[in-house]
Amino acid sequence: MSGLDFYSHVAMHGDVLGTGIGSGPGAWEATVGPDHLDDPGKGLLRRDYGLVELSFSDADGPMSCFGIRIQVHRLIHGPCVPSPLIHEYGEFAPRTRFEELRSAVLSLGGTIEPDDLSGDVHRYRVPESGVRIFVIDDPDPYGDGDHADDPEIHQAGDVWALSVSPNWWGRY
Repeated sequence: MSGLDFYSHVAMHGDVLGTGIGSGPGAWEATVGPDHLDDPGKGLLRRDYGLVELSFSDADGPMSCFGIRIQVHRLIHGPCVPSPLIHEYGEFAPRTRFEELRSAVLSLGGTIEPDDLSGDVHRYRVPESGVRIFVIDDPDPYGDGDHADDPEIHQAGDVWALSVSPNWWGRY
């Protein structure tokens, strides 16, 4: 298994190792581990595990998750994968190409549709789960043409992030 397997699972199911929207901070810590940074606010909590970023709110009762963001772009700057994900999925590459993720989702019986193709980052939707996939589209984001082969610079076609946020996007 690999990081690509993790991303395709999230895209199809909208969870991380079985934990998802509606789960509390304790459930997430039990699943993803204790190594995180919490950024609390009034009735809100952002929990950052590096690759995995979570948003919690107490608006509907006890603190529960309302958003999951898989920050694929962070891996280009070094390892930031929680150990339970490494244990389950193995190695995570520093970058992931959208066409590889699309193929993996299709092989699982899913589909990917364009959602918003304007701007430098395009957004795609997985109708089966409502998950959004953000993909870099600008072939020269720095405007100087010098970064085409730089392994530390994101390229057009790289996956930037996946977003599981039913309250923001709706399920479908």
